[in-house]
Amino acid sequence: MGMVQAVIKAVYDLLWGDLVRIPLPGGSTLGLSLLVLILVPAGVYFTVRTRFLPFRLFPEMVRVTLASNGKGDGEGSISGVQALIVSTACRVGMGNLVGVVAAISAGGAGAVFWMWLIALLGSSTAFIEATLAQIYKEKDPLYGGYRGGPAYYIHHLMVKDGSGRRKSVLAGLFAASGLICWCGISQVTANSISSSFENAFHIPPLYTTAALVALAAVIVLRKHATVKVLDKMVPVMAACYFFITLYIILRNAGQLPAVFSRIFAEAFGLRQAAAGGIGAVIMNGAKRGLFSNEAGSGSAPCAAAAADIDHPAKEGLLQALGVFIDTLLICSCSAMIMLLTPESLVAGLEGMDLLQAAMGYHLGGFGVVFIAVILWLFSFSTFLGILFYARPNVAYLFGDNWLSQTLYKLLALAMLFVGGLAAYQFVWDLGDVGVGLMTVFNMIALVPLAPQALACLRDYEEHRRGK
Repeated sequence: MGMVQAVIKAVYDLLWGDLVRIPLPGGSTLGLSLLVLILVPAGVYFTVRTRFLPFRLFPEMVRVTLASNGKGDGEGSISGVQALIVSTACRVGMGNLVGVVAAISAGGAGAVFWMWLIALLGSSTAFIEATLAQIYKEKDPLYGGYRGGPAYYIHHLMVKDGSGRRKSVLAGLFAASGLICWCGISQVTANSISSSFENAFHIPPLYTTAALVALAAVIVLRKHATVKVLDKMVPVMAACYFFITLYIILRNAGQLPAVFSRIFAEAFGLRQAAAGGIGAVIMNGAKRGLFSNEAGSGSAPCAAAAADIDHPAKEGLLQALGVFIDTLLICSCSAMIMLLTPESLVAGLEGMDLLQAAMGYHLGGFGVVFIAVILWLFSFSTFLGILFYARPNVAYLFGDNWLSQTLYKLLALAMLFVGGLAAYQFVWDLGDVGVGLMTVFNMIALVPLAPQALACLRDYEEHRRGK
């Protein structure tokens, strides 16, 4: 076991550790990880190639979302908006709450600006990967509707038509990395829920975990229940969190100019440069933005491919909007809750304790209970969403059979149970390694296949102009 842990730690350090260090004024350094070196230049490249899609086509993203119908045609089919809801369920998780707080704790208010910037770049990447997922989707013989994602478009890139090869090594590595990552996330999800319920309601972790696993099993072991539950759950939880935050912001409207001034001043190191901390500001915001919105990791395309939609670029626009919803809306909500709280009240606190203290300041006892419940909703929806993501990847690796699908669900439920009772750093690192490897394998295919997504975007815009 020690050998395995050492390998996981080495891969984690390669993916997430500082691969390159750039000296900055004031004695600070900017540490760049492999994933930052891959995702940020790719985001810039895709933003330029799509002619600044996040800015130019934002109204179109909103129009497509509002115009999309509620459900797909036929058994197992889902609409473009339902695919967006599934991907939003996974993006909007514990990272939007505790992760944002951690980024601000380590990097200061300026980390929020860099989080926003990464989201703008990430939305272009999300468009490319979701559009490719639609172009290469296949009929799903088990669940009905469609299936696909990076494993499928990587396969088309690596395996020439007529070669007779049924698998691609790179596509298989992506699918396996995804399944490892989602098992790790299952453990983290359960631990965050049981911890928050113990803090807020003094409920022993065993009881919380047993109820959580039983409820999850009822949903994920039924054929079409996951999307139906997320369809109802995600809009409600996101709206509740947004409107509670809006109430807090309006109550503290007089402080907003000072908060935004602090975000921009610290983002460019006007305060940190002297202390040598500007590198931490940039990297904490960038890493949180990349980890939270998932653009480039290849997760969201697993849902995007399932959408029954009349043009691939439409799903690309929907998923690009998903990055805005996650980072510019939900993550910003968490940032505002914290930045509108007196620093003296949260000094020395971190993670969930810090967030609950901030909500307690704004809303009293209700705030502590509310944040525990909203974390449960965010985390539980993430678990349901990742099991939807797992479907096409299990099918790619093991073929179209109910046995492999059910065994993976049972493994994820077992990880959910174990995670609720204890936190294992090894499993947390495994989840991070999984998402890092997914990103590397996905990006290998995304750049050479991007011209197809760009041609699809041009076709969509020409049709829109012709109407």
